[in-house]
Amino acid sequence: MDGKIHTPRKHLSRGLEILYEDRDLLVIDKPAGLLTVGTKDHKIKTAEYILTDYVRKGVLKSRKRIFVVHRLDQWTSGVMLFAKTEEAMGLLKARWRDTEKKYIAVVHGHPAKREGVITSYLAEDKAYDVYSTTDAAKGRLARTAYKVMKETKRFSLLEIRLLTGRKNQIRVHLADEGHPIVGDRKYGKINDGYERLALHSQTISFKHPATGEPMTFESKVPNYFFKLIGNTQGCS
Repeated sequence: MDGKIHTPRKHLSRGLEILYEDRDLLVIDKPAGLLTVGTKDHKIKTAEYILTDYVRKGVLKSRKRIFVVHRLDQWTSGVMLFAKTEEAMGLLKARWRDTEKKYIAVVHGHPAKREGVITSYLAEDKAYDVYSTTDAAKGRLARTAYKVMKETKRFSLLEIRLLTGRKNQIRVHLADEGHPIVGDRKYGKINDGYERLALHSQTISFKHPATGEPMTFESKVPNYFFKLIGNTQGCS
């Protein structure tokens, strides 16, 4: 079998959708703007909170909970994986290196190479900004593979595969190359005039923690991306 699961979408609050659910997993489509987990200032308007409320079915005293397997930045949209048991979370994290994650991004300009791998060590400063360094003692190795899918006069559409999973990795690496993601106010052009970060988690592939079955889930590309790159006609 191809590992793809087709299940009716469940629409929850704040634009979050459940793509698949069983007793071990929740796979969601996260909208841009929604935090994955709570912060000191934002504890309720998060994917974790919404999904916890969902599995508890409104019973405040319920001990049911969901477990965070990985995170997406607040303004990154797309497919995400959560566990419904601590055991499932542990198994998914143990196999995380074998999990395949594909993203798409619209960046400023045109990369000199049509495809390649960006490599650096990523570190974080006291302001929680991530930066690249050549010093292995200061950072953690990060590798990002990219391929140019389309080009317009101003932008390029990239397919991106994470070879490692570090905080803000894609955003920092593309900015390092001189091609920041459209709408990236932290690592890119502060006032580029675009409404959101043009980064989308398109697919995730992994083995089910209980059955070992290969599974692949895909999130539809937001219309925002088509507004930036237009249709395929005239794109290389």
